[in-house]
Amino acid sequence: MEKSLKEKFDDKNAYIKVSVPTPVDGSQKAALNRRGNQLFNDGKIEEARRVFMTTGYSDGLSRVGDYYKSKGRILEALKMYWIAPDKNKSQILIEQLSSVLQSMINEPDMLTDFASFEPRSGEASSTESENQMESNSDV
Repeated sequence: MEKSLKEKFDDKNAYIKVSVPTPVDGSQKAALNRRGNQLFNDGKIEEARRVFMTTGYSDGLSRVGDYYKSKGRILEALKMYWIAPDKNKSQILIEQLSSVLQSMINEPDMLTDFASFEPRSGEASSTESENQMESNSDV
C-alpha cells in the first residue's frame, strides 16, 4: 500500500523552532563566539552551530546557513537564516521554495513524483520508525 504524502514526512523537522539565546555576559559571549568560529573553521559545523545558537551570534548562524545551503540542506539553511535573523537570505529561500510549491500545484505530474519521495538515506521513514518502536517494545 502506497503511503500518502502526509505519511512520508515526520513532524520532528516540520517546524522552525525559534528560541531566545541563553543570557551570557559580554566577555563570555566573545570567548564563545571565538570558539564557535574556530569550530566552524575546523569543519565542526554542528558544534559551531550549537555555540552560535547559545550566544545568538547572527553572523555565525548565517554562515552555518550558508554551509547548509551549499550542501543542499535548504530547509536547515532557512532555519539558520530565520534565527539569525538574516532577512535577505531567508527571503530568497522562501521565494525559491514558494516557486517550487507553485510549480508542483500547477503540474500534476510533479505531485505524483513528489508523492513517491523517500527520505534521505540515514533517515527512517515513519513506517520504519513505527516498526522499530514496536520491536523495541517487545523486548
